[in-house]
Amino acid sequence: MVVIGLISCLPYLIAVESAFGADIDYAMLHKIYDAPMGNGDERRYSPAVCTGIELRVVQGKPNLAKASTSYVERQNLSMRMVMRRFTRLTNAFSKKVENHAESIALYFMYYNFGRIHQALRVTPAMEAGVANHVWSVEEIVGLLG
Repeated sequence: MVVIGLISCLPYLIAVESAFGADIDYAMLHKIYDAPMGNGDERRYSPAVCTGIELRVVQGKPNLAKASTSYVERQNLSMRMVMRRFTRLTNAFSKKVENHAESIALYFMYYNFGRIHQALRVTPAMEAGVANHVWSVEEIVGLLG
């Protein structure tokens, strides 16, 4: 079980290391799920039940009280609601991995530069100081050529 857990988190470890280097405080919160109750379709379409969590320090001295999956779960939900290709039982999938990657890139570009967020009242790029205006779809598409 531990070996499987380490193998499944390897992409995250590589991504964190390549994005932030070795000088980062990093913890990993792993949720443990059990199969949903019920039979047949009732079970198939029901969410799994979270039965516990494992919290471990991966690198540095992270504040374990602030370790959470809330931000990434919210981001994943937003992505699924906007891009139906991430929703189960749809035919909105990409046949080519390149098309899938480009769709994700366009989504994140618009999400960060072209969409005013209710809580921020500006785009995330403006809040971070990397943009000084809300980008139009024309400006985003103009980056392609």
